[in-house]
Amino acid sequence: MIEKKVKIGNLYDFYGELLTDKQKDIVELFCLQDFTFGEISEELSVSRQAVFDTMKRVESILENYEKKLGLYAKFTQSKAYVKALLAEVETLRTSDVVQSDPTVAETVESIFQLTQKVLE
Repeated sequence: MIEKKVKIGNLYDFYGELLTDKQKDIVELFCLQDFTFGEISEELSVSRQAVFDTMKRVESILENYEKKLGLYAKFTQSKAYVKALLAEVETLRTSDVVQSDPTVAETVESIFQLTQKVLE
């Protein structure tokens, strides 16, 4: 269930603005504030079944957006590439060749810092 919440939360980060206000309220309470369906139903004055149905519908909608647009998959892949790049730059950063030339060392350090910022 936690993996499902995380997945819905991640997809919501990318596609949440495409949902209705009511759907957004329910997802935010469920995924971000960790409310139960019962707590959400009390908070929003709707039935528990309505919350359950909405979450099922939202999950389907978000997965459909991802299937068509693939933004989360592209983001995840890009993040993996940047992590790999950071590891390579870290290796280069500590190499004797780079350390022997201050100009190169400064450039490599700048690349390292920028790469870290991309991951933030």
